[in-house]
Amino acid sequence: MDNKNCSVNNIYTLDGRVPVLKAIPFGLQHILAMFVSNLTPITIIAAAGGLSQAEVAILLQNAMFVAGIATLIQLYPVWKVGAGLPIVMGVSFTFVAVLSTVAVNYGYPSVIGAVLVGGIFEGTLGLLAKYWRKIIAPIVAATVVTAIGMSLFTVGARSFGGGYGEDFGSAENLILGTVTLVVCLGWNCFAKGYMKQLSVLVGLIVGYILAVFMGKVDLSVIFADGFVSFPKLLPYTPEFNIGAILSVCIIFLVSAAETIGDTTAMVASGLNRTIADKEISGSLACDGYSSSISSLFGCPPVTSFSQNVGLIAMTKVVNRFTIMTGAVCMILAGLLPPIGNFFASLPESVLGGCTIMMFGTILTSGMQMIAKAGFDQRNITIVALSLSVGIGFTTTSEIGLWHIFPEVVQSVFASNVVAVVFVISIALNLLLPKNMDIEINDAE
Repeated sequence: MDNKNCSVNNIYTLDGRVPVLKAIPFGLQHILAMFVSNLTPITIIAAAGGLSQAEVAILLQNAMFVAGIATLIQLYPVWKVGAGLPIVMGVSFTFVAVLSTVAVNYGYPSVIGAVLVGGIFEGTLGLLAKYWRKIIAPIVAATVVTAIGMSLFTVGARSFGGGYGEDFGSAENLILGTVTLVVCLGWNCFAKGYMKQLSVLVGLIVGYILAVFMGKVDLSVIFADGFVSFPKLLPYTPEFNIGAILSVCIIFLVSAAETIGDTTAMVASGLNRTIADKEISGSLACDGYSSSISSLFGCPPVTSFSQNVGLIAMTKVVNRFTIMTGAVCMILAGLLPPIGNFFASLPESVLGGCTIMMFGTILTSGMQMIAKAGFDQRNITIVALSLSVGIGFTTTSEIGLWHIFPEVVQSVFASNVVAVVFVISIALNLLLPKNMDIEINDAE
């Protein structure tokens, strides 16, 4: 290794080597920011499919392994699959509703078959992105990124309060979340140089230690599953149900929209440039084909994680080698149960204290992208109508607006603000006249 070219300052550049011992903390920070969210969707879908606790444990281990592999492919592309960008991959929440329905109606093997086919569908769509990419205009991408940021606010709040357990909103959880947040802010204010960018990791460490003393962490589970365990390939034989496949393919289109938004936001906020068509194509191809690989290990689809986009927007750490060390840690977590169990024992409220501000940075990135696209009458109309309908029609209190639609439509749109915003913004971008400002001025 050329020591002259190996510097911790390279954390702010896409390429270049960083000393391994200094790279690992930044990589770990990315993994810890998404670890719990990577595992939660599996437990929900598996419960709907009637899987046993032992089966779920195997799937959780497989999910960590697959997420690490998919992240490596995004970082260092294989052929045209992968964007070559610091994108962290993990099991997606986007598919929870539809896959839970498939699991209940057709069984868990049909979930695997649908994900296998749907992943190939999205991956191939990604390779052909140059033929349809133009419909995702800058104002459309900016609106979707803004919607992603808004949709994550409740996720951050839910984590801050302790997740979906019975003690949600308890004093202990609120104390943990607040202490973690204050530590993150304090470190960000007073740390010097590159150490400033480790605020999330420091907050997680302090929050975890406090959680141990408060009795919120069961350390006995860390070594409960032995020291080494290899991922199980094809734990379930895929079954192919046409109804399940069509439903899941529709959600893959929504996931593709989120991936485009995440990737665009990461490039805009982290690299300060416009994303290239090749990068969008590679990102979507990895999203899809990695999901098919995930299905072979019995797991739901994987996709880009907005938590990590927010972390990059906040820290500006974009070095691929640095993020790669985190991906390797994720793979090790899939091979060494104690590592995975340690990560999984991180309390939700500690995670919420770190992520609640990161989600806000995604929103501000979207706002910056909207400003860059320009505030002409046409763009204002697209943003205003897309967000007002997307947010208003998917609010929990107004979800009854969708009850007259078929179940598949409800599962895609009823509670998915990003899906609604994506469809409306594309439709408006295609239908509205290009010269709205001119026409208005003429009318005056």
